[in-house]
Amino acid sequence: MPAGIVALLGTRGPTSRTAIARDLGLSPATVTQVTKDLIARGIVEELESVPSSGGRPARLLGLAGRTGVALGAKVTADHVAVVTVELDGSVRSSSSHDFDPGATGALDRLGQILTTEVAALDGELLGVGVGVPGSVDAQASGIVDAPTLGWRAAQVGPILRQAVGTPVLVDNDVNTLAAAERLYGIGREHSSYLVVTIGRGIGCGMVVDGTIYRGANGGAGEIGHLPVWDTGAELPRCTCGSTGCLEAYIGADAVLRTARDRGIIGQRDTLAELLQAATTGDEQARAVYAEAGELLGRALAGVIHTVDPEVVVLLGEGVDAWEFWQTGFEPSFRRSLLPARKGVPVAVEPWTEDQWARGAASLVLASPFDSAGNGGEQGRLVRARLGAS
Repeated sequence: MPAGIVALLGTRGPTSRTAIARDLGLSPATVTQVTKDLIARGIVEELESVPSSGGRPARLLGLAGRTGVALGAKVTADHVAVVTVELDGSVRSSSSHDFDPGATGALDRLGQILTTEVAALDGELLGVGVGVPGSVDAQASGIVDAPTLGWRAAQVGPILRQAVGTPVLVDNDVNTLAAAERLYGIGREHSSYLVVTIGRGIGCGMVVDGTIYRGANGGAGEIGHLPVWDTGAELPRCTCGSTGCLEAYIGADAVLRTARDRGIIGQRDTLAELLQAATTGDEQARAVYAEAGELLGRALAGVIHTVDPEVVVLLGEGVDAWEFWQTGFEPSFRRSLLPARKGVPVAVEPWTEDQWARGAASLVLASPFDSAGNGGEQGRLVRARLGAS
């Protein structure tokens, strides 16, 4: 309970006791008693008063000083991005390390990277969050299946916990972005939402009633592998080994392949050249994005009908070209929705590379609000550290 109050103040900023009780589902008497103890320990302090609808003005509470940080690591096919994140979500520091997930001893190498980062934090660390592009059996155990990394039943959590000696939470990278939205973004106002990423892959984090929905084996939200065409040898093969997947048509590699095959850009050109062509008015380049957007719109409409979220958030490296995706996405998406769902809002947020690793750190910072117990024993250890800070 003290950890939850400290985390709420860290993520929301100065807050009244009444608001703390409401947001955490606690009685006012309990909040008064716990915050009294936190004030006595020098963790929380009373700030200015704010007008009240009746009676005395409400006093705001805030953190008295630093109460810990989280380390977030995003694992990719060629590097690991690492950030140190404060309770309020601000990134204190960031770094990038070369990494080959297919090399012998890759997980030991990952452990060495994180051990070096942890050593620099001088006892402030609450825990480590790790985001991976694949399925994770549970945040607490951290056993990973990630085809794009060449990992099958990889013992990520156990190896990293032994290496760094702190709590380690592991999850699918898109789920980590959903956790960050719950703390710092649109999830503050909505209890059920989707976070959809477009980039090398197409992913989806599902939050239902305030909790990330992970599925029976941790693989929920893999909308990039929705079949959008009948399978067959003539169809492009997806990274999952199948054919006909959405990702095989609109993932970054697929968009690039289409543009090259049509002669819109050269065989050595990249997505930067394709975006430049679209920006300067090349209608063929714009058509590539619009076609991808149309496919995404139809597929996402099916997800909307299944999950019924309040709002959709679009993120990822691909949003820099969203104005061109949108011309195909918007009519296709709305046309494919049932009348009662046609108005579901879609928010497109700016993207920076730090957001992946910041999302991973959010696994740690969200532990005090983990009502579903996704973090298991590792989440309990984080809460213990936060409460004792």
